[in-house]
Amino acid sequence: MTGRSTTLGRRQFLAGSLLLPMAFGSVRASAKAAAHVVIVGGGFAGATAARHLARWSPETRISLVLGRDRYWTCPFSNLAVIGERSLSSLEVRRDRLATDNITVVPLAARDFDPLRRTLRLEDDRQLTFDRLVLAPGIDVMPEAIEGHGPDAVDTFPHAWQAGPATDHLARRLRAVPDGGLVILSVPEGPYRCPPGPYERASLMAWWLARHRPRTKLIILDANTSFTKDNLFRAHWQDAHPQRLSWRGRDDDGQLRRVDAARGSVHTDFEDYRPDLACIIPPQRAGAIARVAGLDGGRGWCSVDPRTFASTVHPNVHVIGDAAIANPMPKSAFAAASQARICAAAIAAEFSGRRPPEALLTNTCYSLLTPETAIAVTGSYRGTSEGVETLPGTAGTSPLEAPASLREAEAGHARGWYASARAEAFGE
Repeated sequence: MTGRSTTLGRRQFLAGSLLLPMAFGSVRASAKAAAHVVIVGGGFAGATAARHLARWSPETRISLVLGRDRYWTCPFSNLAVIGERSLSSLEVRRDRLATDNITVVPLAARDFDPLRRTLRLEDDRQLTFDRLVLAPGIDVMPEAIEGHGPDAVDTFPHAWQAGPATDHLARRLRAVPDGGLVILSVPEGPYRCPPGPYERASLMAWWLARHRPRTKLIILDANTSFTKDNLFRAHWQDAHPQRLSWRGRDDDGQLRRVDAARGSVHTDFEDYRPDLACIIPPQRAGAIARVAGLDGGRGWCSVDPRTFASTVHPNVHVIGDAAIANPMPKSAFAAASQARICAAAIAAEFSGRRPPEALLTNTCYSLLTPETAIAVTGSYRGTSEGVETLPGTAGTSPLEAPASLREAEAGHARGWYASARAEAFGE
């Protein structure tokens, strides 16, 4: 046994969704009518923040800037890579986000002025705001890898932003011949969804075992360890001892350069010519969150975790993957938890109240096969010193477990996904 069961994590998620509305049930009558909140980003973080703020401060005007792009969820996208889920099932309909006090803006945000409190849209129109909430997700940086760049992404697909790229990676996987080689490269952290690459490797290995049984998969990892590594590696040893191998930074696992013309990847001591190289690039906060210096040049944005207000411009909040909230991971579960805290803090300020205590939760489910999963869970408190893990709340699935428990965890993952989509998008 390596920790506690994740059942508590599910209860914490449900409790977190219910507790704040109870605390803010009396805010509605006293919210300032003139307040205007602009939210940029309509993923799990931005949509959850908009819907909760609309509920807790119904007289506040909310503009939700979605951009023009369609939106597919990253959670469960690895199942689409192996053909066990359709890409269309990941697409979110965001037409239900518009309400009496949420105006959906189907344009991209270009930049903003935190002092004048204006946001400029792609058509040069401006929105003025009392508070700006940024939930822009990530930008990937293939150019940070020698020989790589945006033009080489089709050669070295990553699909770390779900959508058509997910289908492209799925097609590339199906084209791998039996007896071939697949490389999956993991960047140095932090990056979106810390266990995501290892879930993808597990599912790819499951698919290869059934369709390309002589093909090998090598994980090249810029890190020396990873979340739930004992659970993943125990599964790999049991299910794929000759098929899947992991090489960390200390074992020549760090990718150094690629050659797009040859389709080759290179470490310090090895050169590979794989049939498929899934190269997950280094990442940073979405561009709109880096303007006006919100990231301090570090790529990620420092926030006050009690409210998720920027430490650079306190009338701007940053939530989700773009924010620095260590030890919380960059996950959809964490993003929704941060969104609720941010919405509660803004609602409290508009009503002349102190924000509630910032209690946050996260559970990361990882599929080992389409029907089995493992998980890690934790609860946190935002303080003036940063985010702290609440004692006794961190845990993982047990190392030794019957198949029925792993199947139950997969069921919990599906339940969370359905609940999170309903909370964020009203589906």
